[in-house]
Amino acid sequence: MAEAAGDAGLGPGPGPAPAQEGAELAAVIGATVPTGFEQTAAEEVQEKLGSASRISRDRGKIYFAVPARSLPQVHRLRSVDNLFVVVEEFKDYQFKENKEDALKDLEDLVKKLPWTDPLKVWELNNSLKKKKTKRKKHNLQSPAAKEKLNDGGEEGGVDQKDTNDQEDCAQNIAGVASSQDTEKPQGVASQNGGEEEEEDNEQLDARDEAQASSGSGPKAGDGQTAEGEAKVLKFRVTCNRAGDKHSFTSNEAARDFGGAVQEHFQWKADMTNFDVEVLLNIHNNEVVVGIALTEESLHRRNITHFGPTTLRSTLAYGMLRLCDPQPTDIIVDPMCGTGAIPIEGAAEWPGCYHIAGDNNPQAVKRAANNICSLLRKNESKDSSTSLGIPLDIIQWDICNLPLRTGSVDIVVSDMPFGKRIGSKKKNWDLYPACLMEMGRICTPGTGRAVLLTQDKKCFAKALSRVGHIWRRAQTVWVNVGGLHAAVYLLRRTWERAEERRSFW
Repeated sequence: MAEAAGDAGLGPGPGPAPAQEGAELAAVIGATVPTGFEQTAAEEVQEKLGSASRISRDRGKIYFAVPARSLPQVHRLRSVDNLFVVVEEFKDYQFKENKEDALKDLEDLVKKLPWTDPLKVWELNNSLKKKKTKRKKHNLQSPAAKEKLNDGGEEGGVDQKDTNDQEDCAQNIAGVASSQDTEKPQGVASQNGGEEEEEDNEQLDARDEAQASSGSGPKAGDGQTAEGEAKVLKFRVTCNRAGDKHSFTSNEAARDFGGAVQEHFQWKADMTNFDVEVLLNIHNNEVVVGIALTEESLHRRNITHFGPTTLRSTLAYGMLRLCDPQPTDIIVDPMCGTGAIPIEGAAEWPGCYHIAGDNNPQAVKRAANNICSLLRKNESKDSSTSLGIPLDIIQWDICNLPLRTGSVDIVVSDMPFGKRIGSKKKNWDLYPACLMEMGRICTPGTGRAVLLTQDKKCFAKALSRVGHIWRRAQTVWVNVGGLHAAVYLLRRTWERAEERRSFW
C-alpha cells in the first residue's frame, strides 16, 4: 500500500498533563492556511514553536510535529485557519478502480489506524477549551463586562447578530450548492477588496464540511463527557476530496468511512451536534486521516462587526508579515473596511503605530466597533490596567490622505476588487491615484507597500504608470474565496512622488 507517515514525529516529550498518566505524548498537527501563504505559516511555526513544517502538495495545508503540551501555543498561531491532529498519513495510497472495492478499503482502514494517541491529544485539547470557556463565562457575568458590552457603539447588539446570522445562511447555501469533489470552489459569487475573502472563504469551508455532512457520513467522538463520565459520543466525518481519478464521491467516502468509525468505536453519528469531527482528506493519491482540534476557523478571532466584505485575519497576518514590520514603524491601511489588517497588526506588532482609514463612514463605524471588541477582549485577559492598542481609525479621502509626505513606513491594504464594492471601470482611475498617494506618504527609499487585488490587469497598468515611485519586489498568488488574486510587495524608490502628481 502506501507509505504511512502518520506516526512520524511522534517522538518522546514531557507528559503534558496528568490525563496522560505519565506517558510522553506528542502529535503531528495539520493546519489549513490561506492558500499562497504556506511558507509564511511554516516560518511562523518555526519561529514560535521551534518545529520544522512540511508543506503539503495539497495547497493550503502544512504539517508539523510538537509535544502535546504545546497545544495552547499552537492555537495562538496567527497564520492558521483550522487545526487537526493527524491520525495517519498515506503519501501514495493506491485506490482500487472499482468504486465498491475502493470504498471497502477505506472501511477496512479504520480498524488499522493508530487512534489512541491522537484521541488523547483531542481529549487534552478539549480540556483546554473548557478552561477557556469557563474563564470567558466568568468575565461576561461581571457587571463591568456587561456594561462594557452594551457600550460598543451603535452597530453592536442587533446589527452584529443579524450580520452573523446572514453569514451563517450564506455558509449553509454555499455548502448545499457545492457538495462536489473538486479543488475548484463552487457556487462562489463575486468577491471584492480583500474583505470579501473571509466571507467567501467561509463559504468554501462550509462547502467542504457539507461534502460529508450532506451524506450520511458520521464523525468521530471520544469517550469522555465534560464531567469525565463515560458516554456515547456523537461524531461526524468530513471528507475533502480533490482529484479526477477517484471512482467515488466525497459523500460516499464520508458515509462508508464514517460507518466503519461508528462500528469500531460504537459512537453515534450526528451531523450538527457532534463531539468529535474525523477528517478524511484525499488529494489525488495522498490520504490524511485526522481529528479536528478547532470548532470554527481561527481567522474569525478579531472581527465581530462584518461588512459586505471582510478580510480573513489569517490572510491579513500573512500580508503584514510580508512587509517585515519593525518596531516604531508607522503602518497605514488607507482602505481598511472593517479593520481586519490594522487590528491584526496592532495585536501582533504592538511596537508599531497603526492608522486605519476609509472613505465609507459605515466601514469606519464597523472598524471602530471591532477595535472596541479587541479592547474588551484585552481587558478580560488582564483585569489590571489596560494600556490600549496602538491603533487609530479615521474617515478620509483615500486619494487625498491627511498625512505628511514621506511620514509613513508601510502601507498594507486590500484594494477593491471592483465586484462587491466599486467597479472594475472605476478601478482604472482609482488604482493609479491610490498608488500615487501611497507613494507620496511613504518614506522614499525604505517605504514599502503590500497590496491585495483580484483586478490584476488594472493593477499592472496602474503600477506601470507610477513605476518611477514603486518597484514590484514580490508577488504571492492567493486563492480568495475561489478567485485567483495576488498580493504585491512594492518597494518605494528614492524619487519624490510630488514631481508627477499632476497626471491624476
